Amino acid sequence: MKILVIGAGNMGLTYAQGMSKSKLLKKKNIMILDNSEEKLLELNEISHFDTYKQLKDCVPYADIIFIAVKPFHADALFKEIKLLANKNQIIISIMAGVNINLIKTMTGLPKVVRAMPNLPAKIGKGLTSYVASKEVSTVELLTIENLLETTGKAILVSDENFIDASTGISGSGPAYVFYFMQSMVEAAIEMGFSKDTSKVLVSETFTGAIELFNQSDLSLNSWMKQVASKGGTTQAALDSMEDNNVNELIKEAAFAAFNRAVELGK
Repeated sequence: MKILVIGAGNMGLTYAQGMSKSKLLKKKNIMILDNSEEKLLELNEISHFDTYKQLKDCVPYADIIFIAVKPFHADALFKEIKLLANKNQIIISIMAGVNINLIKTMTGLPKVVRAMPNLPAKIGKGLTSYVASKEVSTVELLTIENLLETTGKAILVSDENFIDASTGISGSGPAYVFYFMQSMVEAAIEMGFSKDTSKVLVSETFTGAIELFNQSDLSLNSWMKQVASKGGTTQAALDSMEDNNVNELIKEAAFAAFNRAVELGK
């Protein structure tokens, strides 16, 4: 099995590196295409990748075509792929908002998987939601799941609406966490801590809280109640967030990302 990754940006290269470790592949079975000469020179230093600049030199030889480019490149890319591909090939796309029907129509390929990864995939802690067209067989789905899970966990969802929804939660979600962390770091600095100490205070707090949650069956509300006591310091902070409607603002932000993903698909 040979895989072609189109686009060697953050996510494309992350998946290429992850998939190169899969037991399903030999390292030399990953091809990468990018338009940047600088990026190609960088990729040439990685001995187990075959690098390309022209689609005609690699698309016909791929079993799976993994597309990791910005959505605005879709039209031109799909038109060129249509001239080179065959109907047995599988496309996996991580382009936000670009739906399966559009990909099938423009490439002429029936087997399409649409996926939504997130940035922690870079360290093997990613979460990828994915959905497939009906032409993708059960055996092929198992292969795809195996490949996607080389960068973390993969979740098969029932329809494309959940891919757009995943964009608002897991896809964009790391940025929300960083935003909250940044606010806490700034508060710590204003309280007099050094920048380095502030970073440790915040990062270790997040790491510890997440581990507590993951290692138990307690709900998030239950954990909040364990930390907060009536009239105490934590309750003062939680009351402030409630008074300022922080809960609803966070949900609005997630829906803003979700709605934007839907808009991109149109």
